[in-house]
Amino acid sequence: MWTKALDGLLTHLFKRGRLRVTYPDGQTRAYGPGDGPEAAVTLHDATLPRQIVISPEMAIGEGYMDGTVTFDGDDVYGFLSLAIMNIAAQGQPWFRRPLEGMRRLTRRLDQFNPVTRSRSNVAHHYDLSGELYDLFLDDDRQYSCAYFARPDMTLEEAQAAKKAHIARKLLIKPGMRVLDIGCGWGGMGLTLARDFGADVTGVTLSREQHAMAKARAEKAGLSDKARFELMDYRDVAGQFDRIVSVGMFEHVGVPHYDEYFASVHRLLRPDGIALIHTIGRAGPPGATSPWITKYIFPGGYCPAMSEATAAIEHHHLVTTDVEVWRLHYAETLREWRRRFEANIDRVRALYDDRFCRMWRYYLIASELTFRLNNQVVFQFQMSPKQDAVPLTRDYLYPGDSDDLRHAAE
Repeated sequence: MWTKALDGLLTHLFKRGRLRVTYPDGQTRAYGPGDGPEAAVTLHDATLPRQIVISPEMAIGEGYMDGTVTFDGDDVYGFLSLAIMNIAAQGQPWFRRPLEGMRRLTRRLDQFNPVTRSRSNVAHHYDLSGELYDLFLDDDRQYSCAYFARPDMTLEEAQAAKKAHIARKLLIKPGMRVLDIGCGWGGMGLTLARDFGADVTGVTLSREQHAMAKARAEKAGLSDKARFELMDYRDVAGQFDRIVSVGMFEHVGVPHYDEYFASVHRLLRPDGIALIHTIGRAGPPGATSPWITKYIFPGGYCPAMSEATAAIEHHHLVTTDVEVWRLHYAETLREWRRRFEANIDRVRALYDDRFCRMWRYYLIASELTFRLNNQVVFQFQMSPKQDAVPLTRDYLYPGDSDDLRHAAE
């Protein structure tokens, strides 16, 4: 029964390229016309057809981690490229739509993130061995989308360009008080303190990140200008000239969007500026992959633009700019994956083969979601005051604007 159901699902989905599936009973079947990329997968467990029909993302991800799903040549990238390309084009067949509907109905429960649960969710991912992150991130440990202003940039250059671009949007002047919500390992806060003279307070719920950020500030002689606290943004007091949050809003959860932007409004001075940088979806609201929720980012969700802007509007914040970065994160993830795979023996020494497969699958699936399934990055700039920022974007790169005007003349 379940083999037949899976056969029907794959027949519906694969209209481009070709997928060869070897079932647990040894039969091999091909799906798709063969007019494009090809991939092959072997299912080694008799329960997999049922699991895949019920939850393909969970079953394939867990199966690969456990070794009960294997790909010819270990070509995870080729298989997921073919699968995402076809799923995005075809959508789900009728018999899976109720299951997808249930995912959307339960997403608010999955994203219910009060302070105690948020702390646990953060620890799940960010309190892993610090050495793991050294093996694939840049030297500043920027664990968010880089900005490839030139296609030939190194990861280090693109991450520095990201920080500089955000700093320009914040219009920081020396002495300004800046709150960094979800400060990570301190890279953004230290940059704003060192290069722009800001007085930075960074907050995180990760013990590992907090300890490293404090140590980095002390080593750089910036402890008086960049202070890092182990606390939730909802517990921050006072007011700030600027608020920045990079790669943290994905962990807030839809049920807490009003609470989040109420906090931004409460903490921002009447003429202040906030910049929220987050992964998002170019389509309508959806649900997080159950595999990602269970193994990578519990409580996480990448919002549709409509979900974020609706919450911003409720709290008397003027959206002064929205910028959409499209393939920058795909390029960032490609470089993380390349470095991770180059250091996989060192990762295996820290953890085990199952962890290596899990993390590799995560990096590949994430990259391809940006490349093939309309996932993007949003930068929302906002202020309580309508004219807090200049009326055009020329202030970001004034030299470039002059060059463009001269070229037009």
